[in-house]
Amino acid sequence: TGVQLHLRGPRLMTAEANTKVLTAVIANGTSLSGEVDLEGFKLVAVLMPAGWDAAALTFQAADVSGGTFLDVHDDAGAELAATVAAARAVGLDAILPELAALRFIKIRSGTSGIPVNQTAERTLTLVLKA
Repeated sequence: TGVQLHLRGPRLMTAEANTKVLTAVIANGTSLSGEVDLEGFKLVAVLMPAGWDAAALTFQAADVSGGTFLDVHDDAGAELAATVAAARAVGLDAILPELAALRFIKIRSGTSGIPVNQTAERTLTLVLKA
């Protein structure tokens, strides 16, 4: 179950049919990743890079690829945020269950009010489950 098949581009698929691993890249000097298509899976964990500049993770979502991305908030109006640190794995499904309904997302370093630009390109590994 730990065997990984490398596909073209930044995407990996594990041998388990119900698990997928993708990457989200935050470019040097920016705070927001490119679009990630969760394709019927839910984001359950993120593996943080060793060089991460300290900041929480927040999220944007759109209903279609290339659509208008909006900041993600819970039903009380608070921006969804995950506390993370460099070189750690963080489970998200229990602390941010609202992410399960989203398909097209972007991941932000920091919050919408105080984004944190990363000082080098950062690749976050996203663990998804069906």
